[in-house]
Amino acid sequence: MKRLFKNAYVVVMDDAGTEHADGWVLVEDGRVAATGDGTEPEADERVDLGGALVTPGLVNTHHHLYQTLTRARAQESNLFGWLKALYPVWAGLDEEAEHVAARTGLAELALSGCTTVFDHHYVFPHGTGDLIEAEMMAARELGVRLIPSRGSMDLGESDGGLPPDSLVEDADTVLAETERLAARYPELVVAPCSPFSVTGRLMRESAELARKLGLTLHTHLAETVEEEEYCRELYGCTPVEYLGQLGWLDGDVWCAHCVHLSDADVARFGETGTGVAHCPSSNLRLGAGVAPVRQLLDASVRVGLGVDGTASNERGDLFLEVKQALLVARGRGGPDALTARDGLRLGTRGSASVLKRDDLGSLEPGKSADLAAWRLDGLELAGADDPVAGLVFSAPHRVDRLVVAGEDVVRDGRLVRADEEEIAREHRRVAERFR
Repeated sequence: MKRLFKNAYVVVMDDAGTEHADGWVLVEDGRVAATGDGTEPEADERVDLGGALVTPGLVNTHHHLYQTLTRARAQESNLFGWLKALYPVWAGLDEEAEHVAARTGLAELALSGCTTVFDHHYVFPHGTGDLIEAEMMAARELGVRLIPSRGSMDLGESDGGLPPDSLVEDADTVLAETERLAARYPELVVAPCSPFSVTGRLMRESAELARKLGLTLHTHLAETVEEEEYCRELYGCTPVEYLGQLGWLDGDVWCAHCVHLSDADVARFGETGTGVAHCPSSNLRLGAGVAPVRQLLDASVRVGLGVDGTASNERGDLFLEVKQALLVARGRGGPDALTARDGLRLGTRGSASVLKRDDLGSLEPGKSADLAAWRLDGLELAGADDPVAGLVFSAPHRVDRLVVAGEDVVRDGRLVRADEEEIAREHRRVAERFR
């Protein structure tokens, strides 16, 4: 079946920067068949978007869905203080809580125009059931694309790590579970939490396992100055140097945050092909600083956007991160550091490249029909001569229509497959346990 989305300003996000002012997108069998301007092709169904702006669906390269249960905690803490306050609370996580938290987080992301979410899940309290399947079930219910991970922590407080001993796992258990989940979810990412919560042995053996299975790797890195002090004291080097010693700087790796990088670190990322998930709101919320995104891009580093967990970025809105990335880059490097289209590219094409997904991030023929339609007739866009810049600068917005692999997930600003009020009601009930 061919569906034609017409009467739209279409941003293709290809290498040529193609935009169709009187545009349309033809979708067939869940993929983009063609885009164009003016004369429309034949189709089985024609969807009039009423002059909306159409972009590729946004791609989230770093999230912690379970954290919707614990928003607005440790409000004036830095990263380490925030984690110490929340680890004991997260120890109460179970299958029901994970499912409810994931439904809430994914619904919020979908309503912000996000079609694909990578979730970095590293908290596995003992005897809590299958937390990964719980969040995958939530994604199937809503119709969004979720890329799961098997995170891990095996360096507890008694051994000099940050998490409480009750939340760390045995390295052999982690590796066995990772291999089991990889057989079930081929897109699984191997994702030890961070250098201050995972032993060198588990970091090395996780990388070896991922490469044996053909999987990608992810971890947190260089988020705060405290982390650098910690790594120097424990390992005698910087976080980036430590990651290099572990065999983790390579084209199959991307790291979250990367706020505190030296010029040499940036060059090393570019040389090795290591990617970066830029999470501007979370970094600002925790007072961590601002990642050198312009410098990273100039060094040909793959950079995408992440919301991060909704306990350190209380709004799970990826389009807001497009705007935030633009603003913090300009705050760091001046008004020409990033354009509005650069910001949008980070959240679409850039994020897809970070996840090594060449089927996402643009509306080119053959790619997955993931598209977001944004109304341009609201008060916040009145007078905007450039619709793309107007949309980015006036964010956040609720998406009007969201399509994932050709299927509607949001229509008229409402979830198609789930009830937003019911999701919120169930979330409030379960969140009471985490107060």
